[in-house]
Amino acid sequence: MPEFSQSTEAAARPEVPDSPEPVPPRGRRRSWQRAEQFLIGVFVAVPFLALLAALPLAWRHGLSPTDLVLAAAFYLVSGLGITVGFHRHFTHGSFKARRPLRIALAVAGSLAVEGPLLTWVADHRKHHRYSDRDGDPHSPWRYGRSPRALAKGMLHAHLGWLFETEHASARAYAPDLLRDRAITLISRGFGVFVLVSLGLPALLGLALTGSWRGALTAFFWAGLVRVCLVHHVTWSINSICHAAGAHPFRSRDRSGNVWWLALLSFGESWHNLHHADPTSARHGVLTGQLDASARLIRWFERLGWAYDVRWPDGRRVAGRRQDRPAVGRPERAR
Repeated sequence: MPEFSQSTEAAARPEVPDSPEPVPPRGRRRSWQRAEQFLIGVFVAVPFLALLAALPLAWRHGLSPTDLVLAAAFYLVSGLGITVGFHRHFTHGSFKARRPLRIALAVAGSLAVEGPLLTWVADHRKHHRYSDRDGDPHSPWRYGRSPRALAKGMLHAHLGWLFETEHASARAYAPDLLRDRAITLISRGFGVFVLVSLGLPALLGLALTGSWRGALTAFFWAGLVRVCLVHHVTWSINSICHAAGAHPFRSRDRSGNVWWLALLSFGESWHNLHHADPTSARHGVLTGQLDASARLIRWFERLGWAYDVRWPDGRRVAGRRQDRPAVGRPERAR
């Protein structure tokens, strides 16, 4: 596998050791770990069961315009909160954000119900440091390369890793965010944002329809089903995009571009370029590669809300290409 040649910020590949956080006494720690695993199971299972029920319910009772609009709106806000906020801004520093936008991105990403911001960022930075090697929290190649090992690894990479009792240390992998009091408070208030993410659609459904049935269906579609879709699209980047896809760029791992996930993931599935150049604000750099997250960052930049954006440079992109002929041309930053 080719060497990984790039210049990235220390935040993207921290040089500090993976030191553990201070831990409570052994008995209390085990109790907390069991409680945490139970809560993760609830967060994964309940939205998934809602998704299984979604198709027969839609077939029998239909999907109202109010539910559809609310579900789409919350999917956009929470999904882009993850891709633009948690991932490109907080984890990789692809751009700097004015204070109000930085807070808004932290809140929007928290509405995706994927865990506290500090934990999310620390785990993802650790993933980049050890990508597809020992130490990677969610590599599908963890158990080997045989079909059976890969099947087991895909399950682990998709959601099994969430049930691990040890997460990456925020002190080791996200010290920059720990120094930001507002961001730390938002991360600690994750439980509140879970309630908001599931409760606000119901309140809006009640207000817009004037009925408790409207509140219940909005909770179901814009709350549970929407959370499930955001979860599985995000987790597919961990699993599918590290086991399949095209590899037009050199990287030190098995990250690939999966075109059919690009629309739902807001451009995150152009994963090969991301691992070749993690701090790039745009992941879909070839002609025809849709990247809604990069487009939103561009709008933020034009409004003056984002600055020092790390747009891809044509020569930089070309320097990361594989030797074999490529499909498409590097797209200039616009």
